Amino acid sequence: MEQGVDYLRTALGAHLPTGWLRDLILSGIIGGVGSVIVFLPNILILYFFISILEDSGYLARAALLFDPLLRRVGLHGKSFFPMLTGFGCNVPAIMATRTIESRKSRLMTMMLAPFMSCSARLPIYTIFTLAFFPECATSVMMGLYAFGILVAMSSAWLLNKYFHRSEESHFVMEIPLYRRPSLTAVLTLTWEKGREYLRKMGGIILITSIAMWALGYFPHDDSLTPAQQQEQSMLGTLGHAIAPAVAPLGFDWRMGIGLLSGMGAKEMMVSTLGVLYNASEGSDDGDDADNAALVSALSTGTTRAVAVSYMLFALLYFPCFATLAAIRAESGRWRYALFAAIYSTAVAYIVAFVAYHLMR
Repeated sequence: MEQGVDYLRTALGAHLPTGWLRDLILSGIIGGVGSVIVFLPNILILYFFISILEDSGYLARAALLFDPLLRRVGLHGKSFFPMLTGFGCNVPAIMATRTIESRKSRLMTMMLAPFMSCSARLPIYTIFTLAFFPECATSVMMGLYAFGILVAMSSAWLLNKYFHRSEESHFVMEIPLYRRPSLTAVLTLTWEKGREYLRKMGGIILITSIAMWALGYFPHDDSLTPAQQQEQSMLGTLGHAIAPAVAPLGFDWRMGIGLLSGMGAKEMMVSTLGVLYNASEGSDDGDDADNAALVSALSTGTTRAVAVSYMLFALLYFPCFATLAAIRAESGRWRYALFAAIYSTAVAYIVAFVAYHLMR
């Protein structure tokens, strides 16, 4: 899928004249939509095996097994499935909450599912662990995933005390018999989920990608290097504007811009940092060389305390716009999407602040 997107970008780039329209098509449209399409095989594989579990009758039993644990923090046994799906992508995780009958449990699951570390966050973990924790990279990554689960459970317990207190959820589920999964049913369900994923994500990702591209492109000056262009763009101006706010976390303005770009799509954080740290300029060896250059730049330009703070902030903060749109669509209210964005960012700020000052 990545090769197909790269081929399309190269083929169009060879025929389009230099200018803002070329950059819009290649970086804004193809780059934005391509960042969604390349995850489609992962989503299809995930749903293929989940469909097998569901059609065999085991998924209902898994929800039954998890209900006593999840009920202690105010969730529902069926919340297990959306939260499990969130490790692949938060958008289908939000869509999966429609199986929960209790509105309170469904809304709480929607707002907490983004704490499950989706695959789009993995590149930022990889870069920082290679730069600062190469000797224990696996343990650090596992710790991040476990910490996301811990924050989700703690937040569920807290929200349960104040959110729709009058509502109670009761676990009622018909346990189906075990049976051999039907290949036709599994493939049909997998295809339907994949198509729904693209339909839900395509529009909002395209719009936000174009918006983020415009912020990073204008005002444009061809005489500047990519890093200089990013700094003097509207996105760079915003990065400098929020620098005082992120300074207590140990972040500089470049890391602030990385966080802003991650609001559109988390996978854009690494490419943005690569440009700002001059790690994507003049390299003809592809993404691996760019990543190695970024690892080197980060290891010499910042500290372990900042790395831990940044990874924790990236883990917990602001769900991407596609996830917020999915929350809006499933809940029927923008206020729940806004609450998820504000609450997760506030939690991320507090956790990153504490981690940074403890590590120092």
